[in-house]
Amino acid sequence: MSRRYDSRTTIFSPEGRLYQVEYAMEAIGHAGTCLGILANDGVLLAAERRNTNKLLDEVSYSEKIYKLYNDMACSVAGITSDANVLTNELRLIAQRFHLQYQEPIPCEQLVSSLCDLKQAYTQFGGKRPFGVSLLYMGWDKHYGFQLYQSDPSGNYGGWKATCIGNNSANAVSMLKQEYKEGEMNLNDALLLAIKTLSKTLDMTKITADKVEIATLTRENGQTKMTILGAPAVEEVIKKHEEIEAKAEAEKKKEKS
Repeated sequence: MSRRYDSRTTIFSPEGRLYQVEYAMEAIGHAGTCLGILANDGVLLAAERRNTNKLLDEVSYSEKIYKLYNDMACSVAGITSDANVLTNELRLIAQRFHLQYQEPIPCEQLVSSLCDLKQAYTQFGGKRPFGVSLLYMGWDKHYGFQLYQSDPSGNYGGWKATCIGNNSANAVSMLKQEYKEGEMNLNDALLLAIKTLSKTLDMTKITADKVEIATLTRENGQTKMTILGAPAVEEVIKKHEEIEAKAEAEKKKEKS
């Protein structure tokens, strides 16, 4: 049935579906996992790094996490070239707002502005939807720390913890069980991110070179974004493994 209706982005099928948008969502389902967690004292984004070629110059290279302006960053799942176009557009929107009003753009307004563009690509002929989903972390004076997700249809929403990409359904169900609203600080969120990724990624053991983590915090009235280096990620993984080993030992004690 889909064959008659999926050649153009603007044609609805008899069931009321836009197949090109659904195909774009499918492309994201096969992309590397990205998750975001909102804590009391900050926000974090963690992403699976799939391309770990040793010849890559990583001094100026971040595969999955992009800084948009001082108060906001995003992580992407899907086609990276599409993501580059959208992140450049986000930076332009933020700069235009700053130029016009002499203050940083509110987080939701930036997300909403980009989603208007994404929606246009599902409505007009000769275009295809962007094959990328984004997770945004940011801070503004109106609502403090915030986490948003947007998809190729132009839909977006605010989240306390969410995941996009490969195995996202399993990750979200795990986050539902483990996330403690109002109790989580950034260290707890880091451990939860590593725990979730270790259970949902298609690898036997999680390592620092396979994961990229960025945090957004406030210090002395300034927003600070930090991309964790390999030693810091390794330390969090080690801490997670110790907690898991302790829990396993207690389970064995109870059984015996």
